[in-house]
Amino acid sequence: MIEELIRKVSVGDDDAIEELSIIADTDPVRLTPYLGFLFDRDVWWPARLYRAADADLVHRVVERIDGGRTPDRLNHLLLILAHSGHPLAESALRRWSTQPPAGADKLYVGALSYGREGGWTVGPDGHRRNMCGSSAYRWIMREAPRRADRPTCPWCGSPLWTAAELDTADPSVGAALRHTGWSGRLVIETCHFCACYTTLYSQVTPTGDTFWWPGNTRPGYLGSAEAEDPPAPAPGEARQSPYQASAWDQGGSTLGGWPDWIQDAEHADCPGCGQPMDYVGLIGGADLDDGEGAYYLHLHQPLNYQQS
Repeated sequence: MIEELIRKVSVGDDDAIEELSIIADTDPVRLTPYLGFLFDRDVWWPARLYRAADADLVHRVVERIDGGRTPDRLNHLLLILAHSGHPLAESALRRWSTQPPAGADKLYVGALSYGREGGWTVGPDGHRRNMCGSSAYRWIMREAPRRADRPTCPWCGSPLWTAAELDTADPSVGAALRHTGWSGRLVIETCHFCACYTTLYSQVTPTGDTFWWPGNTRPGYLGSAEAEDPPAPAPGEARQSPYQASAWDQGGSTLGGWPDWIQDAEHADCPGCGQPMDYVGLIGGADLDDGEGAYYLHLHQPLNYQQS
């Protein structure tokens, strides 16, 4: 099956690339033996195809960048390395952060910042930190319980939405949040409407308290909010792989794992320490009857939204 898809890709079949991308989401190691062939034929997009790139291929990508042979496609090559997450890739990105390769002057961010696209970063202590988890679970939408004392959004007046109500005592939740180091309850309340316009932050505690962060900055424009009561997500069955969240498809909402970005990776930074937050999960508009867009949850507690 993969051999046939590879053959179709070599003659420019975009549908075959899409099918290979699905394999990269469900079982990326299956593609490892074929990645050299794809790379030699300049099939460098989407970069997530290279999640399971081996040391040999990563070394070839690094050599190509160091050789300065395709500076106009440096962005694609750096994305491949970021998604591979390989130690050789990390080492090269660190080196290029102080010794930029040919073509780096055309990039919008430094080489090491590309790690965010692959779900990892380098902290102030110089050590690598994975912002995404290795376990993922489907998020099932359930009717939100009605509370007379629900707090309201200070901007639009809508009742705040419980976007997450979790407890690491649940083995599924504990596995999904292990990379965050969080222990205890995690409740995130936010405005379903205003989160479409800006990143919103909440202050939370391991006892389940959640408060609107007073430092949230109201955007210059907000539309007119309509009364809505979105469902509340609850953890369901385990995903086959941590890459199976979907920002587009019904049933794609996922706790843990890796995000399915609609645009570029947008791991929000903590307003307190300035470091990128750990990814918690994705809630897709298709599961909220919104039609499009997705909400992305992080710790320490930014929540942002992307729309196609």
